[in-house]
Order: sequence, then C-alpha cells, then structure tokens
Amino acid sequence: MKKDKIDIIKTSGEKVRFSLDKLRSSLRYSGASETIINRIIDNIRDELYQGISTKEIYNRAFSLLKKEKSHFASKYKLKKAIYELGPTGFPFERFVSSLLKYSGYQTEVGKIVAGKCVSHEIDVIAIKDSEAVVIECKFHSEEGLNCNVKIPLYIHSRYEDVKYNWNLNRIDKPELTKGWVVTNTRFTEDAIVYGKCVGLYLLSWDYPMGNGLKERIDRLGLYPITVSTLLTNREKQFLLSRDVVLCRELLTDKFYLDHLGVSDVRKNKILNEIKLLCTI
Repeated sequence: MKKDKIDIIKTSGEKVRFSLDKLRSSLRYSGASETIINRIIDNIRDELYQGISTKEIYNRAFSLLKKEKSHFASKYKLKKAIYELGPTGFPFERFVSSLLKYSGYQTEVGKIVAGKCVSHEIDVIAIKDSEAVVIECKFHSEEGLNCNVKIPLYIHSRYEDVKYNWNLNRIDKPELTKGWVVTNTRFTEDAIVYGKCVGLYLLSWDYPMGNGLKERIDRLGLYPITVSTLLTNREKQFLLSRDVVLCRELLTDKFYLDHLGVSDVRKNKILNEIKLLCTI
C-alpha cells in the first residue's frame, strides 16, 4: 500500500487523505531540526495504516519529539495544552487576560458590569490608551466542538447592553469601543460572517489568519503552563490554582515548585525546559 494513499480519521470523525507536508509543517513548528524531523517522519510513515486516527499520529510524533528534546514536544503540544486548561473555562479566561497584558492592555477578569437592562459578568475587560473592550471566552475541553453563529449572536446582544450603559455613564472611564469573542477551537463560517457584519472581533486558534491564538502565543512566547512535559497533571493544576498560568510566570514564582516538594534536580530540568521553550 502506498503511504501517500492513506486515509486518516480526524477527531470530528471526518476521513481525509494523509498529508506528509502537513505532518512536516507541524514538526517544524516544534523547533526541531530537519534531521530530527526526517527521522521522525520515517518512523511514522512506517507505522501508517488505513484508517489511522490523527490522535494516534500526534501521539507518536509527540513521543518521538520528547525523546529528542522535551521543549520540542512542549511546543508541539500547544493546541492540546490549551484544552488542558479545562475542564472549566476560568484558567482559559486568565490565559487570555495574560496574553493581552503582554500586549500592553490593563485587564480585569470576571467583573460584574451593569448594562442598560441587566448586569453581566464579563470574562475579561481590557483597556489600552483611551479605549476599552469587553471579551467573552468560549472554552471547549474537547476537540471538534466549534463555535457556531449562536455564540456571536448571544455575545453581541450582551455587548450592546453593556456598551449603552458604559458609555452613557463612563465619566472617567475610557470609551467602550469593541466586543470580542475568543475561543480555543474554531468559528464556523456563518459565525465569522456574522461577527464581521456586526463588528465583533473574533479570535480563535487560527483566526484571524496570521494573528490567531497560535501566532500570538508564539510571537510573545506566552506558553501556558500545561505545555510542560515534565510537570505532572497534579502539579499543573496546583500551579493553575495559584494563578500561575504562563510558563514564564513559573520562572519568577519558582518557589511553588518547593511547595510541591519537587527535588532540586527535577526543578532544574523543569525550569530549563521552560527557559528553552520561551526563547525559541
């Protein structure tokens, strides 16, 4: 059987043709050298079979990258690491807030704001210069669940209610100029069309093209703590509960590793992985 004729199964259940180019591109994203990438591709190509899942291919690539360098595997698992911020959406809200802080915004998370008709709990309020934006975060802990048009429809009505009262009574507050919807998955086409029509800013894993969550994270080096391949799930949850959402925050709050009872040898490995990741 020719390896370029293999059909693979996506998380959504959709069957697509295996693409060597897509696999190579995803491996390059990890920062691994072409020599390492070629070695991994040769391994995976030998193990392909008709109907293999994208999850199996991912797990194999991740395992092989981890054997090479842990920070390659960390960067490779970025999308999965965002899902691991769950099961609730609160860590994702704090993650979005952190991304905006490093982009020059002042932010608040989970604030109750009065609207014209009713009060609303706003996931993130972000202020920069003389403008304010309100942001609703839609987190999915499972792959394949996209945001359809109902989400921006609902968020836009909340935004308009908040905007009316905010700008009428703002006094010393900056003008509220924009509503955002941020998701860790993707928007359907009709959701994007509606967002453009009413002026909502939509931000997802890969939208807007070239400036989605993935590109922003890479550009700023703001990786979530869940990308670490050396921290256990229990340790990650402990750190998230202490508002350590970003890898680089652990570099300054490393005393939490002492609270967790992490040995000096292992602590140095964890911090080295994070330093390498944040400087790629």
